[in-house]
Amino acid sequence: MRRLIVISSMLLFCVPVTAFSANCGDLKTQSEMNQCAYREYQQADKELNEVYSTYRLRLNESQRRQIKDVQLAWIKFRDLACDFESSGVKGGSVYPFILQTCLTTMTRARLLQLKFLADCEEGDLSCPAWK
Repeated sequence: MRRLIVISSMLLFCVPVTAFSANCGDLKTQSEMNQCAYREYQQADKELNEVYSTYRLRLNESQRRQIKDVQLAWIKFRDLACDFESSGVKGGSVYPFILQTCLTTMTRARLLQLKFLADCEEGDLSCPAWK
């Protein structure tokens, strides 16, 4: 049941770009939208790094190596996926916005995954380390 809730929550992040850009307020130019999207991504990435670093401290040495490998593979996947998803507008003024929005969406989804792992209660056998 808990996994269903987490998966459902992650799907909430799969929203159209126009809905995501609502976080930026009433911006008038593409440049302003691009800058806002970049700031949104930077904030999501900062949160992800904080949760990742804190969670990693609870793991044993072997698990630390594993989570590092997982995280590096996920970063590569995220970057490749967002590069692909934004390829249709590459070279256009909206490209940075589309790319940054994708990066933000995927980073927030990963953040939820890590928070889920970090919040495992003792006895939950599907988690590598309890809180």
